[in-house]
Amino acid sequence: MERHQSSVTRTPLNSVVVQRRSKSKSYRQSYRSCLGATSRLGFTPALTAQRLNASRRAPKSHDITEKVNPKHLDLLTKTEWQLSYVTPLYQFRHTQLKSYSRQLSAFIAAEKQQGLAVEVDGSHSYRVSFSVVQGMVETDHDAETILIQIHSNPMFARQDEPLKSVWRGYLTCINGNPDYIRSLLKDFICLPLFGSSGPEGLTCLVKSWFQKTFDCYFGPLEISDTSLRWLVALWTNCHMESNIQHLKMIWTLPAVPPLQITYTVNPQDAWELWSSVRKAHQEENEGGEDAKDETIVDIEEVMSFMQQLKSHFYRHFRLDLSAGSLNQVSTALGSAKSNGRIKISNSKYMITTLTLLTECALLKMPI
Repeated sequence: MERHQSSVTRTPLNSVVVQRRSKSKSYRQSYRSCLGATSRLGFTPALTAQRLNASRRAPKSHDITEKVNPKHLDLLTKTEWQLSYVTPLYQFRHTQLKSYSRQLSAFIAAEKQQGLAVEVDGSHSYRVSFSVVQGMVETDHDAETILIQIHSNPMFARQDEPLKSVWRGYLTCINGNPDYIRSLLKDFICLPLFGSSGPEGLTCLVKSWFQKTFDCYFGPLEISDTSLRWLVALWTNCHMESNIQHLKMIWTLPAVPPLQITYTVNPQDAWELWSSVRKAHQEENEGGEDAKDETIVDIEEVMSFMQQLKSHFYRHFRLDLSAGSLNQVSTALGSAKSNGRIKISNSKYMITTLTLLTECALLKMPI
């Protein structure tokens, strides 16, 4: 325990900031099954009764630059995405992406012409491109990731004027639950995690076209308190391979008005505390039936790590973070917010992060 205390107390006291702030068509059969009717998915009307996995593999540097198109990788890692979940797509074909590009372009043009796309600039034309992000598949059950980009040009632009990227999105499934994927009928494909970046009006049009074309449903994907804690631990675990530079957490405590606390931990202190938690957990289970696999991180370690961080904060400021909610975490590897916004800054750990987010999205699936 002494080791825990010494590593944490070196965290600078000025790393804490406290602020106070004031406060067409139906979704079709796939979604209606959640509300009572049986869908073509063949599942009972409910939501998946699963929880996040209680353990997962410790992240390791995963160099995918040789497998993934550098342009695709650059887009995926330099963008902050707004996350949604999407139910399985009916009769979606990776071989039809050129056709989908034309269809979605035409759909946007038609909606704009009818005045329905109120947030879309009517003085611009839009061109859509679908592409496969090859090299990100982790298992035989995962479908290839799809990247969607929308470019625009003023109606009377010069012929040689380049198109401007105004919106992008992706659909992915990384290490998806094989039992769930195998349970789907063969005409359905599972790409449950959807990220979008760009004007909300275009996001709504893209979702609307997908829902009408592939009999699916989109819903908001918040990042839960537990998922944020997992990211704190998993990203800290990477520090010795890739300097995380800082561990920053934003908490909100119930007060009038709500109390917002920014808690920044020195990366070496965070790493030493995490290492001591891991060592203590392994020693506790050493030699028994529950002997610990060093490549596995479990939820008990994550919760113990977070409790140590909160205890250190309480010793200095007499504020109990357990009474509040964790809203945001960030390191040099990425940032995540409870409202479903995520940015992955280092491609070496992208698979680890997308695996967790895929799991979160699958928990929203109808069964």
